[in-house]
Amino acid sequence: MILLWLILKDIRMKPLLEHLPWEPDSSLAMLNRRLLDGIPFQWHHHPEFELTLTLNSRGQRFIGDHVEKYGDGDLVLVGPNLPHTWASQAAINPAEPHVALVIWFSLEWAEKISGDLIEFAALKSLLSGAGRGLAFSADVAAQVREDFQRFFDQEPFERLLTLLKILGQLSKDPSPQTLASVAAQQVKLPERHARIDRVLSHIHAHYTAGVSMTELADVAALSVSGLHRMFRSQMQSTISDYLIALRVGDACARLSSNLQPISHIADTVGYRNIANFNRQFKAAKGITPRQYRASFS
Repeated sequence: MILLWLILKDIRMKPLLEHLPWEPDSSLAMLNRRLLDGIPFQWHHHPEFELTLTLNSRGQRFIGDHVEKYGDGDLVLVGPNLPHTWASQAAINPAEPHVALVIWFSLEWAEKISGDLIEFAALKSLLSGAGRGLAFSADVAAQVREDFQRFFDQEPFERLLTLLKILGQLSKDPSPQTLASVAAQQVKLPERHARIDRVLSHIHAHYTAGVSMTELADVAALSVSGLHRMFRSQMQSTISDYLIALRVGDACARLSSNLQPISHIADTVGYRNIANFNRQFKAAKGITPRQYRASFS
């Protein structure tokens, strides 16, 4: 657990397929992440559900193609394979670290737990809606905050009961906010898991430098046309749109956190033509990069 914390602390802008810290006596994974330097923008994805409570931090949250400000007590459920990251701007109490309390559980775990019991109908509905990411109301987040913090000091069986209690309370939220415009597909077959993981990892590692479709097809062990079909089927997006979302999201984090020239930021996130950057940014966010930066002044 400590090793993973150190690795995550030291990685800055490098995206990755996240491998989770599963314990041998638990069906859940967890991370109590405390960062003095702030939470870095770090695109990642994984086949598990992720429930994250963020404390003593404010900044921006990126879930798929959705970007939004977050503050203390931000609580979000992210579905399988949906790319996401947080990027902090400041600690609410500068003397204390930014805190991200994270719980992961697999799709198979969720299906076994819920089963066909009528008592879990609301929970099954909640999990099915998590494919696009769900942000919960401040009132509901406050209700589960104490249980969420206690979870990390409990034994495995107690943690299981606590998570079910938390999920039960979340399923009562009358209006959780749906985040991304499309959901990543839940991939169950191991070979398909491996293929989409390789493709996403390659895109995440190279989106700022350029991604060749031929090279990406080789990574997937598919033809170029087969690559496009597979990606659209499993990610509900074209590769081009996915790349734009990554680059614009990266640009948003930079525009809101530093005063680098916009042309420099455009080049850093993968745009060699400033006019193309401005056009795609405005199409995605509805405002220009300059206006976006001004909103954080």
